[in-house]
Amino acid sequence: MKKRFLPALLTAALLAAPAAVQAGPPQRASLGDIENEVMCLVCGTTLNVSDSPQADRERAYIRALIAQGETKSQIKKALVAQYGQRVLATPSDSGFDLAAWIVPGLAVILAGIGIAFAVVRWRRSRPPGQSGPLPSGTGAGGDGARLRSDLERYDL
Repeated sequence: MKKRFLPALLTAALLAAPAAVQAGPPQRASLGDIENEVMCLVCGTTLNVSDSPQADRERAYIRALIAQGETKSQIKKALVAQYGQRVLATPSDSGFDLAAWIVPGLAVILAGIGIAFAVVRWRRSRPPGQSGPLPSGTGAGGDGARLRSDLERYDL
């Protein structure tokens, strides 16, 4: 019984080995990687679109941290320590900032539910004066009967 699982175990180990090798030390950060996640404090836009002197100072600070070998998360922490939490383009995932992630998702879900209920109500409603089911048109003269009733309703 153990011999049957040995090939499967070896295959799984061989498949996992390259992933373990690749998961080594974190890659070096780059300015382009960080610019779209950091805000210019003067413009209120991300650094990759800002041309203000403040944005240039922030870029220089980031370049200096990259030259020191800092990782992306270390650079972000240093930016928050230097300029405050508002330098980050995305809100944090804790405290009140968590609402910035949850509220839009809930709004989309609630809107979808509302649309679904509206569609169900709309499909169940029938035009006034229609007592039975709509003609299917599959029988002989079904389309003709429906056409005559529509013409009589709109005939002036």
